[in-house]
Amino acid sequence: MRVKLVIFDFDGTLGDTRHNIVVTLQRTMRLRGLELRDEATCAHTIGLTLEDSFLSMYPTMSREEARECVTTYRDIFYQSIEELTPALFPHVKETLQMLHNEDIAMSIASSRSSPSLHLFLRNMGIADYFPYVLGSDSVERHKPDPEPVIRTLRDMGYDASEAIVVGDMPVDIAMAHNAGVRAIGVSYGNATRQELEEAKADAIVDDIAELCSIIRH
Repeated sequence: MRVKLVIFDFDGTLGDTRHNIVVTLQRTMRLRGLELRDEATCAHTIGLTLEDSFLSMYPTMSREEARECVTTYRDIFYQSIEELTPALFPHVKETLQMLHNEDIAMSIASSRSSPSLHLFLRNMGIADYFPYVLGSDSVERHKPDPEPVIRTLRDMGYDASEAIVVGDMPVDIAMAHNAGVRAIGVSYGNATRQELEEAKADAIVDDIAELCSIIRH
């Protein structure tokens, strides 16, 4: 069946936020006196909620302390918003315009909080492509749980067979498959091609522009 809806992840898929996230995580660690985690460890948590990111990196940390880390992270983030505003990956805007021209609906399902997500979308000039946006605070259960996809399908009026998810992390692929939706991985984000293959992505692209040809077929 023809694809009518593309559900995008944001971090590592549309916006090149790896450096921004790692820097803010490490600044949070320093401010809170935590043992510093390296870039690879920090980047490996991208796709999780912030709370789960800290719990993943510090297994003995309590959930209460993780929430305090999230508060610190967000304080640092908003103080540094101009410095840390990300760039779009190559060909993102052109691809979104092509999908729009072909009357394909688009939405976002992200583990980023809604305020920063909407701020970035506006600052990057792509907010108008996405009439429906879910951040981490928009759902009760997060990736890889299928709730973000199921809610998107329900609220936008599409069947699972009419949609695809596009993301850079195994949790994006798992979220899609748990909802009965096909998933396309992007290799230029925060996971390796091998990790996306192991997650059983239905297709993997090295450039988001390849998405249009996949959808047409």
